Amino acid sequence: MLLIKNGKVLSMEGTDYENGYVLLNEGKIVRLGGMDDFSNEVSNADKVIDAGGGYILPGFIDAHCHVGMWEDSIGFEGDDGNEDTDPVTPHLRAIDAINPNDRAFQEAREAGVTTVVTGPGSANVIGGQFAAIKTYGRRIDEMILKEPVAMKVALGENPKTVYHQKNQSPTTRMATAAILRENLLKANEYKTLIDEHHADPEEIDKPDFDFKMESLLKVLDKQIPVKVHAHRADDMFTALRIAKEFDLNITLEHCTEGHLIVDYLKEEKVPLMVGPSLSDRSKPELKNLTFKTPGILAQEGLSVAIITDHPVTPIQYLPLCAALAVREGMNEKDALKAITINAANNCGIGNRVGSIKEGKDGDIIIFDGHPLDFRSRPEYVIIDGKVVFERTK
Repeated sequence: MLLIKNGKVLSMEGTDYENGYVLLNEGKIVRLGGMDDFSNEVSNADKVIDAGGGYILPGFIDAHCHVGMWEDSIGFEGDDGNEDTDPVTPHLRAIDAINPNDRAFQEAREAGVTTVVTGPGSANVIGGQFAAIKTYGRRIDEMILKEPVAMKVALGENPKTVYHQKNQSPTTRMATAAILRENLLKANEYKTLIDEHHADPEEIDKPDFDFKMESLLKVLDKQIPVKVHAHRADDMFTALRIAKEFDLNITLEHCTEGHLIVDYLKEEKVPLMVGPSLSDRSKPELKNLTFKTPGILAQEGLSVAIITDHPVTPIQYLPLCAALAVREGMNEKDALKAITINAANNCGIGNRVGSIKEGKDGDIIIFDGHPLDFRSRPEYVIIDGKVVFERTK
């Protein structure tokens, strides 16, 4: 057992402890409370970490990034995030491209980021399957928290730009939406043929195997959401329109102009991943980029996660992004939720990570000061009950 004691416990579950403890056993959280509730069982832990009045939090989560897909300080050889030879690639899986030896994983851990949702980029209309993974490990198969966790779809300028250069469709927003609809319709037809075969296998042949359509079945069956890259307001509306047409679960990624349509997003109540905001306005659809967006959306009761989109914003600056959102008007608790429990719930992994709760994974960080203070640093980072980073005194 591992005991962490004498710290301000910010559980992200609604109950905090000014001077509390957290007990871990076999990689899971088994107990937490105030130091005044200390018992002999807790005090007999095999290993004890004294937080010394610091802050004890759940590990940070980046709900949308590309860690391990675009390797740090490497060019084409390490760029494995966009198979931009075909605008429709739902059968691609992030776990087949992630390199755990990417230095960004170490930098993530040292910043307190213990879980990342990482996957293909936005060159293609349908880019492939995202995975939720821990940031510690040497083999991707041992790091997986949930896979697939979402299907990546991109609207707006990115697929337009990529395929315009190839003199290939899509080169307009109309074509992007049409390609997405076409493949969802094909997947629906494929699903119908399979269902008919299962209902009467002696009379109805099973359809020829189609890897792309097979991969989209999890989307149609609502096993995973569609993770839609959409910066502009009109692209977000297109995403919502198509999701309703096909009865899909959806999350909106980036949401750069979300603050301009907050009244509509409040009606839709879909999970929102906001960012990267710590970047330049590198293309026209970023002209309304502002750190005010996450705060405006959160104030309306929407479930907001703050993201880095690493390597656009380096992953270690996730807590800095949350701090800058606070500076621009976001409530401090909402900002912390945006990189912990909201990020987890938005990605469908809140049963495992995102808060300090009995039964959840033992992913804990201990800061020497308030985690949104730029001067504060993690003293310990714990993943699955194991200390994976300890700051040298």
